[in-house]
Amino acid sequence: MAPTLEDVAKPQSMPSGPRNVLRSNDSASLWNCTLSPGWSREESDILRKALMKFGIGNWAKIIDSQSLPGKTNAQMNLQLQRMLGQQSTAEFAGLHIDPLVIGEKNSKIQGSNIKRKNNCIVNTGGKPTRDEIKRRIQQNKQLYEISEEEWNNIILPKPEDPQLVLESKNEDLRRLQQELESVRAQIASLRRKQQEKDCF
Repeated sequence: MAPTLEDVAKPQSMPSGPRNVLRSNDSASLWNCTLSPGWSREESDILRKALMKFGIGNWAKIIDSQSLPGKTNAQMNLQLQRMLGQQSTAEFAGLHIDPLVIGEKNSKIQGSNIKRKNNCIVNTGGKPTRDEIKRRIQQNKQLYEISEEEWNNIILPKPEDPQLVLESKNEDLRRLQQELESVRAQIASLRRKQQEKDCF
């Protein structure tokens, strides 16, 4: 029997509010429930290089490198899915690949049997077995992995003071939240005025 929405655990990062609503077409692994100022082109490029250097899914090493201060595992994984152009990342686990190469390949895949969500191909078949995933990892290693010399020579930028960068991002987030509240207040005011007009 297929799970219902009641069976699916709600995201922990948003315990209440309008974003804490699961919809029937939501995919938990693609639904980024964390507040995030987003990804700049520079941050996305740093993540790409970090994935090439440390391997797909090695989030702890990327965090330890301090090259993307303030980014969480979930945010990096979601951005990786966007780069790859596919939801499942298991077949690339640990590989030192350029995710944009896979993304380019996936962007060209067409057909009525291809389902996408947020421009990412989603698996519509059964769950692959461990042996199948291992086989795919080996195949992708042969096809796409860069040389050890190449990944060892990747130098990631480090902000001079990661704490200052994080504080700056938090300040940006606070500013955006204030702007959002201001817009909401303006909308509420306009609605009240419209209701007053409608009453007369």
